[in-house]
Amino acid sequence: MSRGLTVGQYLPGESVIHRLDPRTKIAIVSVYVLALFIINNPWGYVAAVVFAVVALALSAVPLRYMLDGIKPILVLILLTLTLNVFMTPGTPIWRFGRVVATREGLITGGFLAFRLILLIAVTSLLTLTTSPVALTDGLERLLKPFARLGLPAHELAMMMTIALRFIPTLLEEAEKIMKAQMARGTDFESGNLVRRTKALIPLLVPLFISSFRRADELAMAMEARGYHGGAGRTRFRQLRVGPADYVAGAVTAVFVAGLVYLRFR
Repeated sequence: MSRGLTVGQYLPGESVIHRLDPRTKIAIVSVYVLALFIINNPWGYVAAVVFAVVALALSAVPLRYMLDGIKPILVLILLTLTLNVFMTPGTPIWRFGRVVATREGLITGGFLAFRLILLIAVTSLLTLTTSPVALTDGLERLLKPFARLGLPAHELAMMMTIALRFIPTLLEEAEKIMKAQMARGTDFESGNLVRRTKALIPLLVPLFISSFRRADELAMAMEARGYHGGAGRTRFRQLRVGPADYVAGAVTAVFVAGLVYLRFR
């Protein structure tokens, strides 16, 4: 398994989190992500970290997978922190000419960066502990009530799952193409911004071609196996909500209630 990005990868296991119903896990992760945006104090982030650490411990997923999932967004995290430090008005803590770093900007940027880290970690935990088939079934069941409004629940769930599944594949393909281009003398690192952008063309063109080829092969394979959407299809594995799912839902409800209390107390 490539550990360059953990979102979209599945790590088989028999942990408590692995055995939860996929609908429960999707709902909990969705609620957790929304809850991250109501936190406005350090105690809220402490509660969010404790929740994530407990979930990680129960999943038996090695910590290195979480850390590897954060590496691809380090640039975004640092950019978020830097922009807030230098663009948020407040008490100066460092000054160089007209460039001023503020204490309020440091606090705000730190909270936002921490929020991104938690978001990626918990989202990665969902895909690491849920197989693509289970994830598709869970998404379809959750979206099924909207089918009466004309929403193609099965097709939408299938597309979302396939997109997640192919994120690691496309990253591996991009890495192979980049190494091949570098072996032929392409320089992706030196020069100004315009030159670096032009250097990406030998990477993007074959990557797009490879992506379309994979999509065409997948479509033909699904058609050859008689796939025609979700109408009338049966399932070998039936989704059932068990006691562990109710416990997980209750713990999540207590967690969200605590965050709401910490915000509005």
